[in-house]
Amino acid sequence: MELSPEVVGGLLVLAILVGIAGLVVGLVALNGQRRVRQAYHAFSMGSRDDVLTLLERHVTEVAGLRRDVAEQRRYAEELRELLKGAVSRVGTVRYDAFDDMGGRLSFSTAFLDERGDGVVVSAINGRTDTRIYAKPVAAGTSRHNLSQEETAAISRALSPGQPRDGMFSRPRRLPTADVDEPAADAS
Repeated sequence: MELSPEVVGGLLVLAILVGIAGLVVGLVALNGQRRVRQAYHAFSMGSRDDVLTLLERHVTEVAGLRRDVAEQRRYAEELRELLKGAVSRVGTVRYDAFDDMGGRLSFSTAFLDERGDGVVVSAINGRTDTRIYAKPVAAGTSRHNLSQEETAAISRALSPGQPRDGMFSRPRRLPTADVDEPAADAS
């Protein structure tokens, strides 16, 4: 059987197209293989181990990292519990305790934890002496009679600008207020 020149020409064109398609497929495969080798090199970090060995090693490392993260979470919880009892709220009120004294040298300062427990310290400055009083505070109140200034110091310490509920979004300084308060007799 003899083929006509038209059939031979058509088969030749078809063979050329199949060859070009094969060349394109080969180039795409080589490019894919290059990308796979680059990914493998990054994954293996230069090691010549097989994929299963590398996967096993990575799984072991991830498990170790998970244990480390769990341990750090437990440690963070322990620190949070410790911090609940630490002084994290401070409020100060300065005032003139006596009408004949100026300079606002008397003060009341509340040192409280995040639950509002702690102490309020007052220093009453007179002409010849200074008296210091400390009263325990529980949940923002005291079983002892509090002066107006001591109550104000506790209120400042518990004000919304202070850290609450163990939630510290950023490091905070312990603020103190230095504002004018009306002169009052200390109790």
